[in-house]
Amino acid sequence: MARDSETLKQVVCAEVDRIAEELVAASDHLAHNPELGYQEFKSVASLRELLAKHGIASETGIAGMPTALRAELPGGNPKPRIAILAEYDALPEIGHGCGHNIIGTSAVGAAIALHRVSGYLDGSAVLFGTPCEESTAPGAGGKVPMVVAGLFDDVDAAIMMHPGTQNLVAMQSSLAARGFDFEFTGRAAHAAARPYEGINALDAVILTFNGINALRQHVKPDVRIHGIITRGGGAANVVPAFASCRIRVRSESATYLDEVVQRVIHCAEGAALMSGATLQWREYANPYANFIPNKVLNDVARANLEKLGLAVDEEPYEPGMGSTDLGNVSFKTPAMYFRLAISTDKEVRGHSAEFAAATLTPQGHHALLNAAKALAMTAIDLIADPQALKTAREEWMRALDQRK
Repeated sequence: MARDSETLKQVVCAEVDRIAEELVAASDHLAHNPELGYQEFKSVASLRELLAKHGIASETGIAGMPTALRAELPGGNPKPRIAILAEYDALPEIGHGCGHNIIGTSAVGAAIALHRVSGYLDGSAVLFGTPCEESTAPGAGGKVPMVVAGLFDDVDAAIMMHPGTQNLVAMQSSLAARGFDFEFTGRAAHAAARPYEGINALDAVILTFNGINALRQHVKPDVRIHGIITRGGGAANVVPAFASCRIRVRSESATYLDEVVQRVIHCAEGAALMSGATLQWREYANPYANFIPNKVLNDVARANLEKLGLAVDEEPYEPGMGSTDLGNVSFKTPAMYFRLAISTDKEVRGHSAEFAAATLTPQGHHALLNAAKALAMTAIDLIADPQALKTAREEWMRALDQRK
């Protein structure tokens, strides 16, 4: 087998086709057995089993997280070093409504394909399984402790995919995000006989939401504030002695986000004063940074997607951004992600049961296999072209300077 990158890309594509049934089965298994963030034990075990079947050793417990995964793919040299990122946590009640079953198995598929040609690469790759990307558990954002632990310090580029409703490689950022739990303690009383002896903690929660609703008119258009009531009381005839809510705050600017966060906290503090309840609050998730896009990396990925016969858009068909802990990785090393359509129905929305169902369709499976191929092909190109990585890093450094 020749060592030129085009030949190697043909080999990895053939390898993905060879193990296609295994990858589809693994993705569907995750879909049928969804696990929340930091509870992805069965998901990680199944992905490790698939890696081991194809001769790839892996380890868990990375950066102190039991469901974080690392699998080294050594090549001819340790550098350049490309990280392929996997996610596998699900959403409460919905399951894999964000398609992380496809993200995780496509990354594993790319790793298996690269392992097939690793001896011909003048560089190396590493697969990182990153838990709890969804903000569903305390300390959400598993990539953040991995960044803090220095796991990306020697990585030259990080790449991943995400399912969607269009094939997209966009110069689109993400919203910086922070999340808070507000807990109010009042005093119970009979809601009919002696309500005046009670202090209604639920009133404090409702007043917090009312304050946030009033605040929305007076923040910049990119700001998003949303939340849920996590505890509201136990019986309608008892003045609730305890109530709580969880609030997520987002903005295109991390600096402006800090300002909005203080105003949201003031809403909760004011609610406590008005109701007479006492307030305790904590930040329940790791802060998510804005994602820094990289055109050089995007162009490499787009070329490979097009080589697979896919039509790729450069702009989303409608505006709107979410948040991702990939943003934190992008402040440590150049990073990129692409989207592949798992449904042609633009009304299928992320974070929905319909989106979860789409991961199990033939189009979802086709996207999974194309993603595995494109990730492996992109890693090969970046390893084979140090100049592209150098240019990508120069672009990344300029973007960092602009954000300071």
